[in-house]
Amino acid sequence: MKSRGAALLLVLWLVALLTAVVGSFALAARTEHLQGQVLARGTEARALARAGLEYAIWRVTREDRRLRWMADGREYRWDPGTLSPGGEVAIRIGDEQGKVDLNMADAELLAALFQATGSPRAEAAAVAAAILDWRDVDELTQPAGGAEDRDYAAAGRHYGAADSPFGSVAELEQVLGMTPDLYARVAPALTVYSGRPVPDPAFAPGAVLAALGYDADAVRARREAWSPDGGAPPPQLTPGQPLVADNSGTYSIESRARVRGRTAVLRVVVRSGGNGLPGSAWTPLRWEEGASPR
Repeated sequence: MKSRGAALLLVLWLVALLTAVVGSFALAARTEHLQGQVLARGTEARALARAGLEYAIWRVTREDRRLRWMADGREYRWDPGTLSPGGEVAIRIGDEQGKVDLNMADAELLAALFQATGSPRAEAAAVAAAILDWRDVDELTQPAGGAEDRDYAAAGRHYGAADSPFGSVAELEQVLGMTPDLYARVAPALTVYSGRPVPDPAFAPGAVLAALGYDADAVRARREAWSPDGGAPPPQLTPGQPLVADNSGTYSIESRARVRGRTAVLRVVVRSGGNGLPGSAWTPLRWEEGASPR
């Protein structure tokens, strides 16, 4: 009887062990399945965001103005249809002419932009002066302060002012006085591609409009209330100055795609026209990708 009881206990123990093993395998398989779904949805969202970019470039460069999307930052919704059933894409296009060019703007405009994004007057003036010292070739500081090589050395930075034009907006992070918070606020309103000393209000985002002295909300509302397919004449900022202008061909585009709970964001600066490669319709100048579960 004792041996039979021991055998029964052994069998029960083996059954419990096998149940635990099978349960762990089932849990692992379930976890891998869920991980695979998340990865698949993320991949689909990224591909859809890329498709949104291609569609945006096609729409903003249409010859028929009635079908052309406006490059003034307004949001467009694109239904990908059978390309991604249930997918959603939100697209914004901004012409680089509407941004403040780091290599062309004067200190007054730069300081006004920093103030429009929340910087105190003194800080705004000092950083604007430092930007001019960064890009000029002399060793003289600006009247409002600025920063040359000796100032960078005193701040413990092994590099000095570049004494050359900005190659990218990201280079601004190296300028003395620029903080991560300030950079995050102003970067979307800056460019190095327009070549304009003054941005075009027809494309300018809110912060730039405020820096130019306009009522940003009112101007944007008037711009976005007009559509090229509506038949009405383009709105005017002031008599003789329309709020609609010809595109430059260089655009910042945000394509935000959502697929079954996964979101992928693509932010790029592109120039329409190929780069010499067969079939190339645009040239990338800046590329930034992101994703989130929201």
